[in-house]
Amino acid sequence: MSRIGRMPVVIPMGVTVDIDRNDGGSSVTVKGPKGTLNQVMHKDMTVKVEDGKILVSRPSEEKQHKALHGLTRSLINNMVVGVTDGYAKTLDINGVGWRAQKQGKSVVFNIGYSHPVTVNEEEGITIDVPSPTQVIISGADKQRVGQVAAEIREFRLPEPYLGHGIKYAGERIRRKAGKAGKK
Repeated sequence: MSRIGRMPVVIPMGVTVDIDRNDGGSSVTVKGPKGTLNQVMHKDMTVKVEDGKILVSRPSEEKQHKALHGLTRSLINNMVVGVTDGYAKTLDINGVGWRAQKQGKSVVFNIGYSHPVTVNEEEGITIDVPSPTQVIISGADKQRVGQVAAEIREFRLPEPYLGHGIKYAGERIRRKAGKAGKK
């Protein structure tokens, strides 16, 4: 058995889980205080709710089924955590004069280009700017929060010589030595 796949997902108070089985697989819908998430699981995985817990089982011991077992359970657990607590990614901006500024439902980045870069909030994703050099992306869907954070980070990847760029909070940038100079 998969160590992750065999663990049940506990359904907290205030969260409802609906499982709709069809030919394409099980459609799992999780509703909670932070929103509603829906995911279609692989057709070979069996998902059921018993005694306030979500259980995932697989039909055989094939390698693919073992991999899908843990994946399915992790996806469901991420949905339950997302609708109860939510997810957040923090980005730090490092550069002389570089900053971010919130304007309504969009964030304007001045990051060394000749023009400002504008990012609009998506549905279910909120972008906060507590300080000009810090951006917090939050939402219920873990995958979308990470994707938006990665897209913003891609505007200016951290460079190894001076460390300028947009990086995740806590990310360590490996620095390189510059030119040694003449002796």
